[in-house]
Amino acid sequence: VQEEKIFAGKVLRLHVCTMEGAEWLEEVSEDTTVEKLKERCLKHCVPGSLEDPKTVTHHKLIHATSEKVLTDTKTVLEENIQDRDVLLLVKKRAPTLLPKMADVVAEEKRKQEQKAPDKDAILKATANLPARSVDRTVAHHNMRDFQTELRKILVSLIEVAQKLLALNPDAVELFKKANAMLDEDEEDRVDEIALRQLTEMGFPESRAVKALRLNHMSVTQAMEWLIEHADDPSVDAPLPGQAPAEAPAEGAASSAEAAAGPSSEEGGEEAKDELTEIFKKIRRKREFRPDPRAVIALMEMGFDEKEVVDALRVNNNQQNAACEWLLGDRKPSPEDLDKGIDTNSPLFQAILENPVVQLGLTNPKTLLAFEDMLENPLNSTQWMNDPETGPVMLQISRIFQTLNRT
Repeated sequence: VQEEKIFAGKVLRLHVCTMEGAEWLEEVSEDTTVEKLKERCLKHCVPGSLEDPKTVTHHKLIHATSEKVLTDTKTVLEENIQDRDVLLLVKKRAPTLLPKMADVVAEEKRKQEQKAPDKDAILKATANLPARSVDRTVAHHNMRDFQTELRKILVSLIEVAQKLLALNPDAVELFKKANAMLDEDEEDRVDEIALRQLTEMGFPESRAVKALRLNHMSVTQAMEWLIEHADDPSVDAPLPGQAPAEAPAEGAASSAEAAAGPSSEEGGEEAKDELTEIFKKIRRKREFRPDPRAVIALMEMGFDEKEVVDALRVNNNQQNAACEWLLGDRKPSPEDLDKGIDTNSPLFQAILENPVVQLGLTNPKTLLAFEDMLENPLNSTQWMNDPETGPVMLQISRIFQTLNRT
């Protein structure tokens, strides 16, 4: 009897599999190392493969149940392998080849070429360029000058459009329809669903309406405002700059009377006067409405309500610009906003000679857009994106920018 068999440990029968599908039973003792077991498996499945010493190191044994890679230096007992366990013989993946030095240098060079220049590189590249510093104050004033000049252009173009449209035999009917459209699109309308949600919570309707207008019809923000100002004694006071509820009715009545007055005349004079009254009615509906939040914020600084409304009207409802206007020389004045541009100026002549503008002035919608932008400058974006009025506004802006540079 051989000595190694007398002192051998417990014999285990292991089921070995390969990735190629080969299977067999391997009998080993508990004190057999994993490396020895791996050599026996390689002899069984790949005869003659052990001539290359790297073959053993290029393979590994995996315990199928625990998915653990067995360590070559440990014994079967140390790896806690039991009788009838399944082992998987797998060839290791070839190690990733290290990139060549030339490839590394080329990659680094490519990254450097694509890298954005740093501050020193920019200064070095622009060292010989003439210095130009943009004064933000000047740029701000230039923007305000454009807005002021645009208002003057719109005032004069409205007069031209009125004269052109008055010659249209269907002008009165067209503007009656436009007037009806404005009645359906009043800014004073409140979202009924949002209002009902707030009133169902127990808030008074008038107070809920005020909260919704202050918070741009947001139910959540309006509710927070109502809770925050529940004990405020002025919570039910009307919004600054907001006309009382009776005012529109009176205005409508007076405009109706005014429209009815000239109807007694005959012929073309009757239609002309009726058209004039419709123009006036549209203008009254498009009166400037200041941002209530901005009004309250500026009044809390100590300014009078009328001054605040004037400041917001001059500065297109922009609170910061209105504050600067109130603290500065207050130019342009509200009266300047109603003045038109010099009709003999090269700018106005260039605008009138533009074919797109000429065609647009014969469209009643263009006149409505001018009226709306005149009284509500924040609506300019809406008309710029309109397929009918957008091209006209684009041409006016281009002509102004072109002549302003020369």
